Amino acid sequence: MRPLIPRAIALAALTAALLVACGGGGGNTVDFDFNVRPSYLASLRQATYDGVDDDLLTAGLGRTGLADPDAPGYEGAQPTAAEMRRNAIYTNYRALLDMTAAGGYGTLYGPNVDAQGRVTAGEGKIAGTETIAYYDDGSGRQNVTLMVQVPDTFNPARPCIITATASGSRGIYGGMSTGEWGLKRGCAVAYTDKGTGAAPHDLQADTVPLIDGTRTSATSAGTSAAFNAGLSAADLAAFNTATPNRFAFKHAHSGQNPEKDWGLATLRAVEMGFYVINERFGDLSPGGQRLRTFKPSNTIVIASSLSNGGAAAIAAAEQDTQGLIGGVAVSEPAVELPANPGVTVRRGTTDVAVNSRTLIDYTTYAQLYQACAALAPSISDSPYASTFAVGFASPSLPIASNRCEALRAQGLITGGSTVALAEQALARLRAYGWEAESVAQYPSLAGFEVVPAVAVTFANALSRSSVKDNLCGYSFAATTAQGAVTPLAPAALADMFATGNGVPPSAGVQLVNNRSLGGATRDVLSQSATGARDWNLSGALCLRNLVTGTDDAAQRLQAGVDETRRSGNLRGKPAIIVHGRSDALLPVNHTSRPYAALNRRVEGASSRLRYIEVTNAQHFDSFIGLTGVLPGYDTRYIPLHVYLNRALDAMYDHLANGTALPASQVVRTVPRGGQPGSAPAITAANVPAIAATPVNGNAITVTSGAISVPE
Repeated sequence: MRPLIPRAIALAALTAALLVACGGGGGNTVDFDFNVRPSYLASLRQATYDGVDDDLLTAGLGRTGLADPDAPGYEGAQPTAAEMRRNAIYTNYRALLDMTAAGGYGTLYGPNVDAQGRVTAGEGKIAGTETIAYYDDGSGRQNVTLMVQVPDTFNPARPCIITATASGSRGIYGGMSTGEWGLKRGCAVAYTDKGTGAAPHDLQADTVPLIDGTRTSATSAGTSAAFNAGLSAADLAAFNTATPNRFAFKHAHSGQNPEKDWGLATLRAVEMGFYVINERFGDLSPGGQRLRTFKPSNTIVIASSLSNGGAAAIAAAEQDTQGLIGGVAVSEPAVELPANPGVTVRRGTTDVAVNSRTLIDYTTYAQLYQACAALAPSISDSPYASTFAVGFASPSLPIASNRCEALRAQGLITGGSTVALAEQALARLRAYGWEAESVAQYPSLAGFEVVPAVAVTFANALSRSSVKDNLCGYSFAATTAQGAVTPLAPAALADMFATGNGVPPSAGVQLVNNRSLGGATRDVLSQSATGARDWNLSGALCLRNLVTGTDDAAQRLQAGVDETRRSGNLRGKPAIIVHGRSDALLPVNHTSRPYAALNRRVEGASSRLRYIEVTNAQHFDSFIGLTGVLPGYDTRYIPLHVYLNRALDAMYDHLANGTALPASQVVRTVPRGGQPGSAPAITAANVPAIAATPVNGNAITVTSGAISVPE
């Protein structure tokens, strides 16, 4: 536990030092520890929000406005920066949580639920300041966004900072659901977009986003652009002639391999957090300058977030040579394991044969088989399965069925019927490390094109590909209903900073197969060289070859992957990882389970990592609330967000009060059940607490290089 030093003691120490300095005889001087702005911050913008008309957590919408399915509008054709911020907070908050009352919004979590979990009648608006800046090397090519929110309830006597790195490929407000916990606790919240972001470079018009989401010409923006694809005038002209109306996105096309620096971005967000709170609350020197009063030694700092924002928190803890971070509490982290981690993963009495693969590995594998597997009769009762079959396996548009046949033609699966092929594709995925509990999500993930979106984005990023490379024939553009590339509606581009997620398909921008027979076509509707619509198997095979192949393109990607692998060394920091057993996007056998085993092998007896695996929980809490589109998520799954909040509670109590961390365990939740689309309201009984000491049947055993998880 880190001691909290009252300001009175700090001031007394300062006074004593001044008396010594003024006593004469020894020529003593005082070396003041001034609060100095980090050199990598080019500029800072700060705004104050009153908690009435506007605020830090809800942008003035309150819990009622966030729950409204109709997004806030814009007064003019071009959104203002304030309007963009409001809609970005609205969109990102809703994108990560089940916003239905029956699912827990307003009772288990939400702006009106206070730090102690009590439901209030208020709107949950939080007054305070918000400071935003880029960090960059001076070139304008990095321009990673950092932001610090300091609520007016920040208590200098008990200072705390929590990180809320953006999840996925989202922008700076992509960690709001995590930041909420910190704001309610009176902590400063340090955010970063970690070099990703929702707003693209419109290559046809050559316009770019600025830090506040508004857009201008690339020439006018100069080095102030949040992202510029970095093409020369000649390259841009040639690209637009060959492939008009395309977009470049920062995560995919920055050429920076941003994932290698996600830990650095998170650490710099913490450093900016210290700078901001010291500027506001730090003691003053006799000359009136702010001192660095708040430091890691007297401030609780918790690295947190979810998905690859959680992975960034883990990376930051591993890379934290300054002792900035006191503890870690993350949810479903997309953590990358070493090439040969030397760990064993066991569930029940059975070893998991394939584990510890990287995200680009298991995602490109899923891209091959998932659309076919979604047709397997054994999962026909899954959410969205019947809709998927009608939309993607009908006689008029047998895209998924054709994928099954194309896989057979490649010798990747065998069978005499689509049914047999689909079941074999399903078996391939199970054997590659997915848990049985996760396969029910295949129809919805396939129908929403989740896996191709992630695979294409990460393949470009890891291989440092330029947008002009059209890696594996993929590009991003708006399309017609028939799949042809078309200009994007100006209004859709104008507010993409707020509405996009940075990983097309998103906000009107689709994934395009440039190599489709007959010309560039939306990926899902494109045709192979034979004329079959097989969901672009050739593109999927190309991406897979980048992972398994030996050519130059494959070697570039593999080198990029190696830059993102984590060591497992948390430097003795206490940490809690929560993960849903049913996660189909980031399977537990490739992420949290083996990382826990690796950490114990690396740190041995000094390891302070706890792993909490939650049954009936998956990656997309927001899907649970989409009862009209995905009925059945509500009956099957509980919100994992509840357990991230509980992990943060446990870590804060550990750091502030010395409370023991809970042991590693399986938390057995209770699905809501009922009729798909109208499940009964969730109660506390559905989401039991994390036990301080689990019963034997729930205890997870972690030894050096091995983890054993009970059935």
